[in-house]
Amino acid sequence: MIIRLLTAAGAFLFLAAGLPAAGDPGDDAATVTGTVTFKGDAPKRKKIKMEADPQCLALHDKPQLSEEAVVDKEGRVQWCFVYVKGGLEGKTFETPKEPVVLQQKGCRYDPHVLGIMVGQDLTIHNGDPLMHNVHAIAKRNGEFNFGQPKQGMETSRKFDNPEVMVKFKCDVHPWMSAWLGVLTHPYYAVTGADGKYEIKGLPPGKYTLEVWHETFGTKSEEFEVKAGETKTADFVYEKK
Repeated sequence: MIIRLLTAAGAFLFLAAGLPAAGDPGDDAATVTGTVTFKGDAPKRKKIKMEADPQCLALHDKPQLSEEAVVDKEGRVQWCFVYVKGGLEGKTFETPKEPVVLQQKGCRYDPHVLGIMVGQDLTIHNGDPLMHNVHAIAKRNGEFNFGQPKQGMETSRKFDNPEVMVKFKCDVHPWMSAWLGVLTHPYYAVTGADGKYEIKGLPPGKYTLEVWHETFGTKSEEFEVKAGETKTADFVYEKK
């Protein structure tokens, strides 16, 4: 199963727990951790114009800001998808039975970026007392689009192929967006408000690690971890 934890720093941490795999590392498992930062003047977050739907506007007591580029004063970048891109070829992992959950809350998708394994259930929940539609723009998994007109509605979908990334949007509320990374393994994480990520449970070996951000693009790094080792891999985006 995949255990999804929200750390005190606000980072989403995905732990591989009880996943039988070819060459299961067991006590030899390694960890890769790091911080994603932006060098220079980062783009300013824009105010979301919810006035187009008074029902959405009424759900908030303060202005809502976009999540396309969330960078704090120290340059730390939130909502980066960090994952092992290469080095796990030939290994297989059990599909988690617990679903990944994508919420529609306050006319926003929550979380903005998330990950899932091929074949794992994605549960999409409407927590708002109004109509949403869920439009997934997937290239390798096929596009789907359905409505959720009532609060409390849940719909499940699965993905058959790895794909980084799948965009979700709501055609009713054009400011709503989310991104989903689909992988064949559980070694991924999403940076929190402090720009940090942590991926645990890696078998010893050589890997390619990639970070994806919807505005700043992708960066990758090759590294090697030994049994029980913790490796640090930081990424820096720069203003072009």
